[in-house]
Amino acid sequence: MKGAIFDDTASAIAVYDTLSKPPASALKKITGGRINGKTDIKPQWRYKAMTEAFGLCGIGWKYTIDRQWIESGDAGEIMAFVNVSVYVKNGDAWSDAIPGTGGSMLTTKEKAGLYNSDEAYKMATTDALSVALKFLGVASAIYAGQWDGTKYIGASSSSGQSAEDIIDTQDWEYSLADSDTMKTLQAQFKEAWIFCKGNAAAQHRITAVKDKRKRELA
Repeated sequence: MKGAIFDDTASAIAVYDTLSKPPASALKKITGGRINGKTDIKPQWRYKAMTEAFGLCGIGWKYTIDRQWIESGDAGEIMAFVNVSVYVKNGDAWSDAIPGTGGSMLTTKEKAGLYNSDEAYKMATTDALSVALKFLGVASAIYAGQWDGTKYIGASSSSGQSAEDIIDTQDWEYSLADSDTMKTLQAQFKEAWIFCKGNAAAQHRITAVKDKRKRELA
């Protein structure tokens, strides 16, 4: 199975922008602790977003666990760390490794004594994946501080979709799908891209149609 083809900056930015804004249902405000007030992102949304952009895990994208280790802290506490590498399919080839490092507490000192977690490595892996996926744009708007707790800054609704995101690209999609040569396809795509400039949702739609037609013409 071929993956999406990212042969120009426009295609890459369209995917990056599409992955940047999790829906409000995937977000939760953190209360308490050192990161009080920050936003937690549900891991399962990340995986769904990657599947929508690249295909099923293991086919359109994948990851490897490269290293697991522990480090001792103070008062008997122990931290677990994981290194991962994420890969995405580009046509018939896999990308270079996209690295991520994550950590979690394996042994924590509590009032009643030391507590050992049997999910430390799992949580560290989830953390490492979140770090690696940032490079592809996953939840980048959150990390950039564009979420104010109820909506994205500049958005007209709590869903994070601004009014300009609602744009009719149907005619462009038909034109791209009907292109009979690579040259015509590229020319149509450039015109469509200019028409949709500044609109990530529309650019993602036309990019998807362009990539599909490009595979058909190849």
